[in-house]
Amino acid sequence: MGYVIGIDIGTGSTKAVAVNYVGKIIETSQVSYPILEPEPTFSEQEPEAIWHSFIKCIEGIINTLGDQPSAIVLGSAMHSLIPIDGEGKPLMNMITWADNRSALVAERVRRSQDGEILYEETGTPIHAMSPLCKILWLKENATSLFNQASRFVSIKEYIWFKLFGVYEVDFSIASATGLFNINRNEWNDRSLKVCGIRATQLSKAVPTDYRREGLQRGIADLLSIKTDTPFIVGASDGCLANLGSFAIESGTAALTIGTSGAIRVATHKPSINFRAMTFNYRLFDNVFISGGPINNGGIALKWYAESFLKISLASPSDYDKLLDAIDTTPAGSNGLIFLPYLLGERAPIWNSQASGAFFGIRNYHSQTHFTRAVIEGISMALYSIMNAMESSGLAITKVHVSGGFVHSEGWLQILADVFNKPIVLIHDEDASAIGATFLGLKVLGLIKEYSDLNTMERNIFLPKAENHAVYKLIFKVYQNLYEKLCDDMATLAQFRS
Repeated sequence: MGYVIGIDIGTGSTKAVAVNYVGKIIETSQVSYPILEPEPTFSEQEPEAIWHSFIKCIEGIINTLGDQPSAIVLGSAMHSLIPIDGEGKPLMNMITWADNRSALVAERVRRSQDGEILYEETGTPIHAMSPLCKILWLKENATSLFNQASRFVSIKEYIWFKLFGVYEVDFSIASATGLFNINRNEWNDRSLKVCGIRATQLSKAVPTDYRREGLQRGIADLLSIKTDTPFIVGASDGCLANLGSFAIESGTAALTIGTSGAIRVATHKPSINFRAMTFNYRLFDNVFISGGPINNGGIALKWYAESFLKISLASPSDYDKLLDAIDTTPAGSNGLIFLPYLLGERAPIWNSQASGAFFGIRNYHSQTHFTRAVIEGISMALYSIMNAMESSGLAITKVHVSGGFVHSEGWLQILADVFNKPIVLIHDEDASAIGATFLGLKVLGLIKEYSDLNTMERNIFLPKAENHAVYKLIFKVYQNLYEKLCDDMATLAQFRS
């Protein structure tokens, strides 16, 4: 039986998943690359390193299966930015979503007269993650480089240009830039004026089911594929995670924890909430993905493990060893709370100067208490987003989960108890890459509806009332802590180096 490859160009690695025509996973491949931090608050990556990982992932699948794919579908992390010259060469490393250099720029734009209407027009929170703010920072702080830039592209556009020699971007990635009008599906004049660029410096925006064929022979040979292999432009990782988690129906949220984290629901129109700045990104003509992201997902757990416990989290078994012990620790970690704002925070507080804290430490707290508190803190950060979403009228009855954390049943149960909603695990592979394959199957006409694939077994974690009662009290303290410490966090920010 034939197969389709879905690609997820992520922050820490590129992942590829091959599924057959009934949606069953038959092979996976993954290649990692480093995140560079040349200065405090900077987060960069080498575009060529990601391009080579893309090549290796596709090669790995094809060499293992020994047959050609029917199509390859692209997904990628959002908010990346690469200024490029007239020949398509990067003028600097790619700036990632986690880069905070434009935090002050973002705050100024958010507080400006145009701030709220920019958010309403583009659906993108006004934050340092946004390419709009990144470009404006370059204009003001790296003027020579800004003036040299022929175009500003994302990592997916860079790879698409490598493949086909044209600049095209899907509506989904475009709608996460702060530069795209999500109501008219075109570049937003107000945004372009704010950051001082022209629409001709951006790629042509196309629907997520847009396809191209006709690779150059040299590129096809690099990838070990035929020149007429169809490539489908796909969408962003977040939107595809909803698709791959079967969370595009009303009332079902998708929750992802990787390096960062997010919770999202599908809607038929944007859900506008300027205070919480829930995002609104396009998936299809009549489907928006609305929700909120956190900065501190798996990266916060990784920091804790490496900095305090001196252990490496390099494989699922490493996570298992660390997290197995949390099952014997009571909900609430015996009164120990963790604010996970190690990289500042996005939704719902949108504060780049926020910082992390352990609170309530007593002499009876052990390593397992601290470990569980870290997991609970990350979970409560996501819970706070769900509260904001529901206050905006987005009803959520259950949550479908994906990401590296899904191997820990203890963490999944904590989420169920914190959210007080069923947590549903459908598969433990990358939901974004799987969502890309589902999109490919639909574009090729191999399925009529995405629901045709929704026959997989699932593991459901139901909330425990006694634990949720504890978390309800803890969450109030969690929220109060941030509000009381917010000004002090800003004071301490000046001492970072």
